[in-house]
Amino acid sequence: MKSHAKVVVIGGGVVGCSVLFHLARHGWTDVVLLERDELTSGSTWHAAGGMHTINGDPNVAKLQKYTISLYKEIEELSGQATGVHLTGGVLLAATEARLDWLRGVVSKGRYLGIDLEVISAKEAAELMPLLDPKQFVGAVRNKEDGHLDPSGVTHAYAKAARKLGAEVERFTKVEDIVRRPDGLWRVITNKGEVVAEHVVNAGGLWAREVGRMVGLELPVLAMEHMYLITEDMPEVADWNKKTGTEIIHAVDFDGELYLRQERGGMLMGTYEKANKPWSEFQTPWDFGHELLEPDIDRIAPSLEVGFRHFPAFQKTGIKQIINGPFTFAPDGNPLVGPVRGLPGFWVACGVMAGFSQGGGVGLALSNWMIEGDPGADIWAMDVARYGDWATMAYTNAKVRENYSRRFSIRFPNEELPAGRPLKTTPVYDTLSARGAQWGVAYGLEVPLWYAPEGVKDEFSWRRSSDFDHVAREVAAVRDGVGLSEISSFAKYKVTGEGAAAWLDRVLACKLPKPGRMTLAPMLKEDGKLIGDFTLANIGGGEWFIAGSGIAEQYHMRWFEAHLPRDGSVQIETLGQKLTGLAIAGPKAREVLAKVTRADVSNTAFPFMAVARMDIGMAPCLVGRVSYTGDLGYEIWVAPEYQRAAYQALTAAGEEFDIGLLGSRALNALRLEKNYGSWAREYRPIYGPVEAGLDRFVAYGKEADFIGKEAALAERKNGGKLRLRAFIVDATDADVIGDEAIWHDGIVRGWVTSGGYAHNSKKSVAMGYVPKEIADRPDGFEIEILGKRHAARVQTAPLFDANFERMRA
Repeated sequence: MKSHAKVVVIGGGVVGCSVLFHLARHGWTDVVLLERDELTSGSTWHAAGGMHTINGDPNVAKLQKYTISLYKEIEELSGQATGVHLTGGVLLAATEARLDWLRGVVSKGRYLGIDLEVISAKEAAELMPLLDPKQFVGAVRNKEDGHLDPSGVTHAYAKAARKLGAEVERFTKVEDIVRRPDGLWRVITNKGEVVAEHVVNAGGLWAREVGRMVGLELPVLAMEHMYLITEDMPEVADWNKKTGTEIIHAVDFDGELYLRQERGGMLMGTYEKANKPWSEFQTPWDFGHELLEPDIDRIAPSLEVGFRHFPAFQKTGIKQIINGPFTFAPDGNPLVGPVRGLPGFWVACGVMAGFSQGGGVGLALSNWMIEGDPGADIWAMDVARYGDWATMAYTNAKVRENYSRRFSIRFPNEELPAGRPLKTTPVYDTLSARGAQWGVAYGLEVPLWYAPEGVKDEFSWRRSSDFDHVAREVAAVRDGVGLSEISSFAKYKVTGEGAAAWLDRVLACKLPKPGRMTLAPMLKEDGKLIGDFTLANIGGGEWFIAGSGIAEQYHMRWFEAHLPRDGSVQIETLGQKLTGLAIAGPKAREVLAKVTRADVSNTAFPFMAVARMDIGMAPCLVGRVSYTGDLGYEIWVAPEYQRAAYQALTAAGEEFDIGLLGSRALNALRLEKNYGSWAREYRPIYGPVEAGLDRFVAYGKEADFIGKEAALAERKNGGKLRLRAFIVDATDADVIGDEAIWHDGIVRGWVTSGGYAHNSKKSVAMGYVPKEIADRPDGFEIEILGKRHAARVQTAPLFDANFERMRA
């Protein structure tokens, strides 16, 4: 075994072997994979081997499509058969609500290049003869579903990697990982030591244990997962003989089942409600090519549905029940990327759909390591989406919930309860008493809307029980004044003698003067957006940054990676050390003036001003800015004072009928202003010109900010896309994101977000289209639940197009 390597990949399952192959294919051949046993010894060898392109996140779906297309290449390069069977498949709906969801899936597929088609239950039965069409209301046909040989694929990756110069060491157990003073990693094994620049944790079932070697507790948990294989079935033989093809793959969402042909019989797997974690706290190192004891009673309810939906199963015997552990993250997506605070340490774990996602994970991670960027928008898989609040107990609760809902509908207005409430602000109980309906962002409870007694969310794809109440919250802001809780924003404090120079380099904006704020895009080296913030110059060398709460860890990883090494800059995440309230509306200044001795007149405290002032008795930091597009103020306050600040504001606002508003009303308000949001309109695949943020980029400033050269090039050539707002002729349902945008009968773009703008009484969608058609007056349609609705580009904001209210 070599003593030094550029990269050590830990774990010989399909994910680790994919990472190794992609590194070697990209030219990094001084790489070695270490496997404690034989390749495939964890979850890989007993996987059912299904593969599909469908995913709730379209960016992950792209990587799944890539993964499936890769198998031919690695088979040819390695000479190892992968056993790929592209049978196609059907996604089945037993309810109209499920069929509505599938129509949305088809809409996503249109711009992703995935060939999907809505078909009737009868047509589905003609393609998959074992199903009973009377049990379903419709289906979607997918031509790219199929199955493969898990062992063959894994060995194909490994053999292909070896041919390209990589090395594989089997029966080599990693026992410890130690970082040297020079930043290199000592990977200590039972066969000796390897010193590496980079270490990849692709440990699968042992990912937690590998993470613990470097002080990292990863939010992953293994679950027992069962599938059965039947005896040979005459119906299968008849179909094979009649058509010369296999029976296609099927997913029965309402039955929580997936099915495919297995030799002369069928394989049926289930994600049962009565699920069971495996080895919750510590994975035994001696676990290998072993299976767990089957528990048919636990999956019996799902099998009963399966036998009813697929009657042929009632007439055949069960040859084998496979029960093996698979690892999951709390939301079911992988954990991929560099780990904040551990330079050179990477993770690629929690990949439960390894044969659909493994290739994409390997591609993204190798790009990231070599090029400094994953080459795709993989936010849904980024390990940075979790913080220290994702404890072992939280992970256990959320993984179990996610597993039990693997095939369940997640309605756009549905909030899942497991592991909640975990993080709350001091006014949580006060707002709950006022009817707050809660969601969660980065572990923190956030008010979505305020319901009268006896009213709650009715989950639906269409406008629901919150509609009129959110309208009332919107009216409170536009007609008078509204108050919101905004603690879910990420907050950062920057200090040090080098702070200004550093901010000038990492942010693309012009730095504000003391007592002023500005909107601050942050770019990657390729000129694409990696963040959008509000930057405030507090004075005295102190700076305050506010940004998206869900991206706190993501942005801190970037900030810390670019800090000067001389210690001249300090950046601190304030998290819940600082809580927030906001007031907005034409009466907002009058409310603020009643609770502070500071002069908050327009002359003394104009738009984008920031200052410390007391709100009642509470010391606060106040900025004159509002995401509502109205006159407004954001108020930042230490948690011990938040209740006092809240009480002072609500008391002062009584004479103006101050109302509470949640994030759904805020969404309706920002849509009227064409304001985008991080992780929707602003993502690392868009440039500032494309996203409409170029007016905040200081192209001419002296500082050589990160991404400046690429941003100037985009400014010159105009980029490829444009973010646009559309007014949609919708009826009882609005966009939620990821719908197709049509132009002249062709899919040309995609929706990023939207909803109903209650004040303007318009259905609004925001999305990207090619710049060539972005300003055409007509010809646009947006697809909602399978129907195309006429849409018109809304160039000027629906509300306060001249920005008079904000600046008054």
